[in-house]
Amino acid sequence: MPSQQEIVNKFKRIGIVGSGNMGSMMAFAFSELGLDVSIWDVKHENVDQLLESSKHANYKDGGKIEGFYDISKFTKSLEGQGERKIFLFSITHGDPADSVLKTIKGDLKKGDIILDGGNENYRRTERRQKECQEIGVSWIGLGVSGGYQSARRGPSLSPGGDKEALDLVMPLLELYSAKDSKTGLPCVTRIGPGGSGHFVKMVHNGIEGGMLSAVAEAWSLLYYGRELGYEEIADIFAEWNNKGELRNNFLLEIGADLLRVKKTAKGDGKGQGVGDNGYVLDDVLDKVVQDDDNTEGTPFWSIMESAARHVSAPTLATAHYMRISSGNRAERLEVAKKLKIPTPTPIRGMKTFEAFKEHLRRAVYASFLASFCQGLEMIARASEDEGWDIDLGKCLQIWRAGCIIRSEGIADILQPILSNNKELTNMKYIDKVAAELQRTYGSLKEITIAAIDSDHYLPAISATLEYVKYEAGTILPTKFMEAQMDFFGAHGYNLPGVPGEDPGPVGKGAHHYEWRPAE
Repeated sequence: MPSQQEIVNKFKRIGIVGSGNMGSMMAFAFSELGLDVSIWDVKHENVDQLLESSKHANYKDGGKIEGFYDISKFTKSLEGQGERKIFLFSITHGDPADSVLKTIKGDLKKGDIILDGGNENYRRTERRQKECQEIGVSWIGLGVSGGYQSARRGPSLSPGGDKEALDLVMPLLELYSAKDSKTGLPCVTRIGPGGSGHFVKMVHNGIEGGMLSAVAEAWSLLYYGRELGYEEIADIFAEWNNKGELRNNFLLEIGADLLRVKKTAKGDGKGQGVGDNGYVLDDVLDKVVQDDDNTEGTPFWSIMESAARHVSAPTLATAHYMRISSGNRAERLEVAKKLKIPTPTPIRGMKTFEAFKEHLRRAVYASFLASFCQGLEMIARASEDEGWDIDLGKCLQIWRAGCIIRSEGIADILQPILSNNKELTNMKYIDKVAAELQRTYGSLKEITIAAIDSDHYLPAISATLEYVKYEAGTILPTKFMEAQMDFFGAHGYNLPGVPGEDPGPVGKGAHHYEWRPAE
């Protein structure tokens, strides 16, 4: 691999479009690596804020950061620098990227590279790749995972697109990306052609949704169900994160941290967390709005893709639907008056708290593992359908650091198998995965029964229980469903115990019965 200075000399300057939280942190990171950075944002105040912050950046001898209000001057600032112009887009998905591309297109030259670091739909990425290919420009869909803090110190990256262009920028991305603490390897790999990079990032965010719900459900069960204090729950999350199957898990790590943050007389200096007693978490409303205001499309797209690709993903889906309900709190408050559903009550059913805690730990682990299974199966199916040839083992590698779904115990199970079996499309075929889901099945049941009996919210964990049941079910109630569909729609069915039909291929059955003759 070339040295850091050789990589910097190759590119010299990078142009970042967007100076919000992510773009700003990227600007600081690339500057610290030694590149000069040009920054442009449609909002001039964002550029001003970034330039002001750069005066107080905590590094020395880095590249300089220059802000531009005129996008043409911004583009021209990259001329004559490295071997080719390189852009990094960090803006909202959809129309903004099309608008910027249209504006700068006349200043682009053959060989220029655009890294789209937004959470973009992979089909839009492929459309822009074709558009840019016509003028000899490479558009790379760059999944950037880990939020603005990782954007500053090293994110997990999933680039997809033209191989030649990717080979050119990979040394820079490897330099910038997070590094796996166990191996030191960079958490970036060339995912594949077309929109594969953004597809993998989309699925990452879908997995993230299932995991976020499971850990939130666990917090609620401990807080409302077992009436523990924030500090006690933080201790439990920290314990889970320190050892065992849930070790080195990002969501448990930050969950333990945020539970300990108390209000102070001055707060954060921006009007938040002000008080003499209590915790900052007490100020947070149960209202996730990222899906409702269209700033976050990836979880929604993941659910659409799971249905379109015929991959069962109930942990991800039910977690997403609770988020949707949470976003419209005004409607929820009105519905609450109508339905008068009981609020969660303390859980008293289990003999000891230690038993409850261990069942809950296993249920969270099972939900996390199921989320990974559902997401990886989606990627495997899409890779097969699209001809992307994605290495799932490398997906696990880039998720080992710098991203929200970091979970060392799960990666240690999945990565060795998937690195040596690129044809696998069902993660439950893996002996260790099957054994773990079977081992934690009882805990999923215990927690679900206790939660239901006390009216607690449990979408992701209960959906995981059902997922494990019906994914391994041999006498599903769909027998009756198939008969009814044949009754009203002559859809056809297969015969049990008949070779070629049972189990047979996934396809319409050859048999129809006139249950009630049409007249």
